[in-house]
Amino acid sequence: MSLWKSISTFSGLTLISRVLGFARDVFMAKFLGAGLVSDVFFVAFKFPNFFRRLFAEGAFSAAFVPIFCGLLGSGKNAEKRKLAEQFAEESLSILLSILLVFSVLMQVAMPWVMILLAPGFLEEPEKFALAVDFARMTFPYLMLISTVALIGGVLNGLGRFATGAAAPILMNLTLLTSILFFHDSELVTGAMLARAVTLAGIIQLVWMLRGLKRAGFSPRLLVPRLTPRVRELGRVMLPVIFGAGVMQINLIIDVVLSSFLPEGSLSFLYYADRLNQLPIGVIGVAVGTVLLPTLSHALSSGDSKKAIFQQNRAMEAALLLTVPAAVALAVIPNELIGVLFQRGAFDALDTAATAAALTAYVIGLPAYVLVKVLTPAYYSRKDTKTPVKFALISVGVNFVLNIILMQYFAHVGLALATAIASWLNVTLLYLTLSKRGHFHMDKRLREKILKILGSSIVMGALVFGAAALLAPYFKMGLFEGVAALAAVIVLGLVVYGASARISGAVNMAEVRHLFSPGGPER
Repeated sequence: MSLWKSISTFSGLTLISRVLGFARDVFMAKFLGAGLVSDVFFVAFKFPNFFRRLFAEGAFSAAFVPIFCGLLGSGKNAEKRKLAEQFAEESLSILLSILLVFSVLMQVAMPWVMILLAPGFLEEPEKFALAVDFARMTFPYLMLISTVALIGGVLNGLGRFATGAAAPILMNLTLLTSILFFHDSELVTGAMLARAVTLAGIIQLVWMLRGLKRAGFSPRLLVPRLTPRVRELGRVMLPVIFGAGVMQINLIIDVVLSSFLPEGSLSFLYYADRLNQLPIGVIGVAVGTVLLPTLSHALSSGDSKKAIFQQNRAMEAALLLTVPAAVALAVIPNELIGVLFQRGAFDALDTAATAAALTAYVIGLPAYVLVKVLTPAYYSRKDTKTPVKFALISVGVNFVLNIILMQYFAHVGLALATAIASWLNVTLLYLTLSKRGHFHMDKRLREKILKILGSSIVMGALVFGAAALLAPYFKMGLFEGVAALAAVIVLGLVVYGASARISGAVNMAEVRHLFSPGGPER
């Protein structure tokens, strides 16, 4: 399967998941609003997800996939496949044993951990106690989803991306079902959502094990041992723990600092980040997930030119979709937030506060996605130390900017600091790759970037004008608001598509080649 076809498969399934996630968030906004219970749930929800993205999907996947692909080779040699499967079993045993101990310790220490995570909650004992209870309900999700991430790494190494991409759909369906059946009060909704998080992890694990079995691999639980391959995994993984999750570290800093801001600030950042995460999840995660094993296989066969070419096409795909998304989110944030979330407990003031945070977040949207494109070039070469240095610099800058900007812009300052720090991280990653000769933008990519920017500006201007003309409809009611928003979005898609075709940002002959079974190779 070609790079672009793999990316499109992953992106398509991720898009379904994100749509369901938005449906979930719409009902969360309706029944939770932006207040005490919502702030508490979002902290409890972010907590295991922070460790998941930092350790499981970040450090573990970045270290595991290149080693697994190196052992696997082309996948046609039975002896090599057996070695790769044995490495997966050894890794699984170590991962589960560590996570089991870690999870038990976290359950016991949760009150003290919450002091570090949300120190501002201490001023309200009821809020603090509820946060501890909810976090204890959600934290088992970490062990479950980390196992899911390992299985996903195995399947990705085998070139099977659909199963892992579909797993989040089950997560969102589980949470959405919980909200629809249990919403007697904000407290009931929050408590049932916290329990549903762990239930969703169980469902996802069963789904992934089924996919692994269909791939012809039924992993055994071995006695945990530090084999040479596991030791290598640990050596590669440890630096990434500090580096691969730079965005997550920045977001957790936002949680800590926003706990000192007025009630609802955490919720404003959550809802804004949900819209911001749509292109990151659909485009950035898809590109990064597919690109890592692709580069690993190319480099293991000694084909560095192919690796650089593939990375250029991955960056082209990322920018082609991310730049117009960022422009659209920046020009109509109030309309988007209002139509999606403003109902029930979520009022007009909440919409304005969330839209302001979204505008700040989208400044860094291309950077968030480009990080996903650039870091596989390091990880596929088993260089995890360099991204660590840059990540730590970015985290430090983010923290300093947080402290400064929150004084003037409250929660919006936290979002803006995250965006600026992400651009710094991208700049450092790119310049170092270029200096080493591991990546350079080819002529085609440089030309495409200018055409993508021009097409996006044209689209943004027309979307802004259309939203202004339809402004009365956004305020009438749900049906009128949804219809107006849909009209603006369709207009944006049509205008961007036409402009991209005319300017040459999109070439249909290139697209057909990219999606062909053998392309692209060079």
